[in-house]
Order: sequence, then structure tokens, then C-alpha cells
Amino acid sequence: MSHTFALQTLRTSLDDLQHKRISIHAFCQAWRSQGALVSALPPRYGQVMEDLLGRMEAGSLFTEESCSFSQEDLQANLLVWLDKAQQTLNT
Repeated sequence: MSHTFALQTLRTSLDDLQHKRISIHAFCQAWRSQGALVSALPPRYGQVMEDLLGRMEAGSLFTEESCSFSQEDLQANLLVWLDKAQQTLNT
């Protein structure tokens, strides 16, 4: 089963977030709506994804200076997550 469309949807939403075209709330909703993709991956992927999304949501409640979660670092980690998910699905 190909999950190319779901992965592309997540990449697009990450790009949209980085360019401030969507809110963190909309971004997290988009990611959480891809249950079939997450189910096709080992369970750890879902745990890591949810941890990163939770940190993004928590960090959005504070200014960058007062929050220990760097939004840029979290976004970079989600990009790594996408790359690893794609590799896992392609093997």
C-alpha cells in the first residue's frame, strides 16, 4: 500500500507552517488526521510524532524566549521523522 500521498500531505503542511500559512493548531490536526499512515509504521513512530506535536502545541502558548521548546527545532525533528517514515515504508 502506498502512503506517498499522506507523506506529501504532511510535508506540505510542514512547509505551510514554516511559512506561516497555517497555525500550529491546524498543523497538528493535519498530522493527527493521518492515522492510516501512522498505523502502517512501527508503534514508536506514533509515540514520537505525538510527543513532538504536543511540544509544538505547548510551545505555541509561550513566546520563543520563555519556552524551552524551539519551534524551529521541533519542525526540524518532524522533517527527520518524515524522512525516516518514508525510508521505513519503502523497505
